[in-house]
Amino acid sequence: LLPVSNTLIHTHSAICVFLNIFLGSFCVVIVCGNLLVIISITYFKQLHTPTNYLILSLAVADLLVGVLVLPISMEFTVSSCLYYEPLFCKMHVYFDVTLSTASILNLCCISIDRYYAVCQPLTYRTEINAHSAAVMILVTWSVSVLLATGFLVAELNHEKCGEMCFIEVQLANILGPIFSFYLPMIIMLCIYLKIFLVAQRQARSIHNTNCQSTKSGATVSKMERKATKTLATVMGVFLMCWLPFFLCYTFQLLNHVSVPVAVFEILICLAMLNSILNPFIYALFYSWFRSAFRMIISGKIFQGDFSNTKLVDVCARFLYPHTQRVPSNMYLVHEEIKTCDHQPPTAKSRATDGKTFVRVFTMELEVILCREALGNSIHNAKY
Repeated sequence: LLPVSNTLIHTHSAICVFLNIFLGSFCVVIVCGNLLVIISITYFKQLHTPTNYLILSLAVADLLVGVLVLPISMEFTVSSCLYYEPLFCKMHVYFDVTLSTASILNLCCISIDRYYAVCQPLTYRTEINAHSAAVMILVTWSVSVLLATGFLVAELNHEKCGEMCFIEVQLANILGPIFSFYLPMIIMLCIYLKIFLVAQRQARSIHNTNCQSTKSGATVSKMERKATKTLATVMGVFLMCWLPFFLCYTFQLLNHVSVPVAVFEILICLAMLNSILNPFIYALFYSWFRSAFRMIISGKIFQGDFSNTKLVDVCARFLYPHTQRVPSNMYLVHEEIKTCDHQPPTAKSRATDGKTFVRVFTMELEVILCREALGNSIHNAKY
């Protein structure tokens, strides 16, 4: 979140008490939810993948929001005189801008990863690897730190018991929202629109192939509905949480109007809600994360070394509930096996060093799985 450039009208009311309780609950949920994601990815070796590294970076940013940003915001709701301290004000601005920007940019990087997974499946594993994921994470945090440093270097106005410390440099107030929100938002909208169009085209292509299925029409319709639902969830939650704050911020900046502090604090709560929902959107959609969460919450990981646990053995029950094996000449669409006379053009399999890629449509639209990653777990699974 960005500091407000104009002095805000402070509103003393019972809403401050409510916000303290509300923000305190936010802190607990943010820390617990994102900590589950962090432990899962770092502990289970099977989750050490480029996509999960991006999710890990997002979880770290959101966790720090709950640890460093929200507690300071809670203190501000009690006494705005804390902003009289220059060090306190600078720390608040720095952590706020850095972590909020990092969270949004990580979401943008995940959308890029999904674009390659869905739209460029045959080159996905070569384009998106550990090195490229590390580069995206490094760029994300570097841009966030540089942007926050720019705000820190800018002239800060500290008034005794003022409602909020704010930046007097107009250029910083303009560039901040552009790089922190508006530009990433445009990129994400374009990418997810492209993914949606490609997924719909692939669904229709699969429907038009000569496949043995009595539910092909219903399956394609279901795929399109789930594609719409998933993308609407991803973008809808992001826009619902962040857009109101930045619109209000931009409005008061351009029109030179004063906005009640209580209004901004409510919008901040709404923006922080994104850090709560991110673990559910980007982790709980994957059944292997749910399996990891259950092992962590139950305390099973503390009873021995389970770091090499094959979570895919568990998630196979979700992905392949009606089959005991996945033949190489089959592809899967929403957990339904279909045998084809020929490989459909949009569900290609390719042999590379003995590896066969199988396209699987899931809640996250599409995940490119390698049979080497699955190993023999699915073939030997007993249901």
